[in-house]
Amino acid sequence: MVAQLFFVLASGLASFLVFKRAKFITRNIQLGKELKRTDNANERWKNMVLVALGQKKMFKKPVPAILHLFLYLGFLIINIEVLEIVLDGITGQHRIFLNFMSPSIYASLISGFEILAVLVLVGCVLFFIRRNVMKVRRFHSEEMGSWPKNDANLILIIEVVLMTAILLMNAADGALQGIGNIHYPQAGDFTVSSHITTWIEGMSEGSLIFLERFCWWLHILGIMAFAVYITYSKHLHLFLAFPNTFYANMESKGKMRNMPEIGHEVKMMLDPSAMPADGQMPPPPERFGAKDATDLSWKHIMEAYTCTECGRCTAECPANITGKKLSPRKIMMDTRDRIEEIGRNIDTNKGSFKDDGKSLLGDYITAEELRACTTCNACVEACPVQIEPVSIINELRRHQIMDLADAPGEWNMMFTNVENNQAPWQFSPTDRFNWAQDLKNENN
Repeated sequence: MVAQLFFVLASGLASFLVFKRAKFITRNIQLGKELKRTDNANERWKNMVLVALGQKKMFKKPVPAILHLFLYLGFLIINIEVLEIVLDGITGQHRIFLNFMSPSIYASLISGFEILAVLVLVGCVLFFIRRNVMKVRRFHSEEMGSWPKNDANLILIIEVVLMTAILLMNAADGALQGIGNIHYPQAGDFTVSSHITTWIEGMSEGSLIFLERFCWWLHILGIMAFAVYITYSKHLHLFLAFPNTFYANMESKGKMRNMPEIGHEVKMMLDPSAMPADGQMPPPPERFGAKDATDLSWKHIMEAYTCTECGRCTAECPANITGKKLSPRKIMMDTRDRIEEIGRNIDTNKGSFKDDGKSLLGDYITAEELRACTTCNACVEACPVQIEPVSIINELRRHQIMDLADAPGEWNMMFTNVENNQAPWQFSPTDRFNWAQDLKNENN
């Protein structure tokens, strides 16, 4: 009874902490500007299934994709065994699912889970080697400092501990079944742990019970701690990848969103009849583009929380490859760090934001980074969960140029030409086709 009470208290505490953190993240996402993403529902569901659930974009790199698939399937399917552990903890029973199926079917299911556990172990070890021994370049960029690096390694270590605990728990359970302990019902031999049982069956009954109970508690308490930790980790993408891909931009990657405020002025320049009937122009916006994280849309902020920090975007970025300061991954990490800072500020000041003298543009992301972007969308194409760093860059550049008038001289010359000549070049629109005159004369 004491064990059941402790289990309920531990699971209640973990649930409370997860709920509290989820509420904080949800509130932070809602700090973003409104953006409608409810069109093409069928296409959105299809996209979510293919990209988030089916890992469609991961398979552009087969080796890490297969390893990631091991971890992903293990995470999804092994939770069925976790469900049994939870029910055992609440009811005080042992292997409660045996009450609803034959031992042979039960043994087949657990054997399948164990095979997945081994695949997860293999995947974790190889990922750890890729990060820390082979030192794959995209895992060692400047922004991948102590916390991002330790976060990735810690997750791999936790996975190894949890999977090892499952296998040792089942092995000790099998040994206790073999000596006829009445608290361990006959569940049959399990494919992997049965081999481990042969190594430990010489242990005393008391030692076997201690090993089985220790691994049982280690596994379930580890999962509770993992559930809390993951809300602070890059592995939050395990959950946010689903809504992020559902609300992904379904338009072509090269299409840039126009600003309605500017659109009104352009329409009236081209067609004076577009003036509203009452002659009143829409009020100017408080700010063009984005200066801080709260000037971005809620989708931008969701993307920042969804970022896997895998670095595929930065590895494909031509600006980064040629030595520029720009790293699309850093753009997403900076956006997340800033909205976290804003959220804590709001909580500290009882629901209202107190100006801290900081902003996303300047304090986190520099003008040099923004100017390096060619808007080629290579980062968007590379992202396995359809994040759009380019969209955030564009919003920051709009504020930088339209509000701060901070642009290189060459850019300002081009802007002037576009405004006056409707083209980047310093030629009158009436002279635009003069170059073709010689061709006409030759044909004649």
